[in-house]
Amino acid sequence: MENKTKWGVIGSGGIARRRTIPEGIIPAENAKLGSVYDIDAEANDSVAKEFDANASQSLEDLLKSDIDAVYVASPANMHLEQVIACAKAKKHVLCEKPLGMTIAEAEKMIAVCKEEGVILGTGFMMRFLSQHQAALKLIQDGKLGKPVYGRAQLSCWYPPMEGAWRQSPETGGGGSLMDMGSHCIDLLEMFFGELKSVSCFINNNVHSYESEDSAVVSLMFKNGAMATVDTYFCIPDNSSKNILELYGSKGSILAKGTIGQGAAGEMTAYLEEDAGEYNAEQARNAAEGLSINPTPVNTYLAEIEEFSSAVLENREPKNNLEISLQSQKVLAACYESAKTGKVVEV
Repeated sequence: MENKTKWGVIGSGGIARRRTIPEGIIPAENAKLGSVYDIDAEANDSVAKEFDANASQSLEDLLKSDIDAVYVASPANMHLEQVIACAKAKKHVLCEKPLGMTIAEAEKMIAVCKEEGVILGTGFMMRFLSQHQAALKLIQDGKLGKPVYGRAQLSCWYPPMEGAWRQSPETGGGGSLMDMGSHCIDLLEMFFGELKSVSCFINNNVHSYESEDSAVVSLMFKNGAMATVDTYFCIPDNSSKNILELYGSKGSILAKGTIGQGAAGEMTAYLEEDAGEYNAEQARNAAEGLSINPTPVNTYLAEIEEFSSAVLENREPKNNLEISLQSQKVLAACYESAKTGKVVEV
């Protein structure tokens, strides 16, 4: 038997075509592309031809094909129906975030997948970046000391476009916070642990579509650390450097360009075994720090290979359903805070 997970794709015309199929499924040693489906039949036929896959004419057609797992990359408002359909067809599911439009939807998808005995994961591929994993190990090994503060930034220029589902809460669930802030918050939870509470502001500062184009979140973690997330749809691409900052009682880890869709950025650790006594002059030296440059990893490839291995080994994937549900709970708390102007417990 071929030791590969055979994949189907729902929503083949967007991020699947740009990234996940060519960078993830096609080159993966333990994966193979079988069938693709998109409501845009012309785009779907083009994807099928480009990547030598079967062009399914409907969701039902795709689920009847010879596949083991489905990558769901459709608009967020379709995730509930499509994930449940996949589960009932006994297909494992890797669903792009958000898992659903609400906590209730996420919980329903999780319950059905458990009932049907299929594996469910969510597309938080930035966890797999080798520099993020190296930073995580430094933190876990105590090199950063007690976590104190973090910052994660992810922004882009996303002007009004006809049919852009992320620009409407009815189809995307939210704007810059839901789409990009979710990645930032997930990374900070990976580094610092579970959140206790959030305070959030959202706004339409430049663009006039319904979803927010601006969001800032203040995070309080259960271990006492704090963090901020800033994420915008209204800052030009080259002007936002996607900064990651992690501070602790023994130093810091500072990065530029690691958050995003690329395989690597710049990351430096400034670590001290002993912070010493109080220095009234607060002098800084010109130490260059430790450059963190592990072998780059394509995050889409790592995500597909990990989920494919989970299917073949019949185990939970690293991007498991607990992470999926936690993200929904945190995002719901953020939007509630933005609406009420209050700090909200997660």
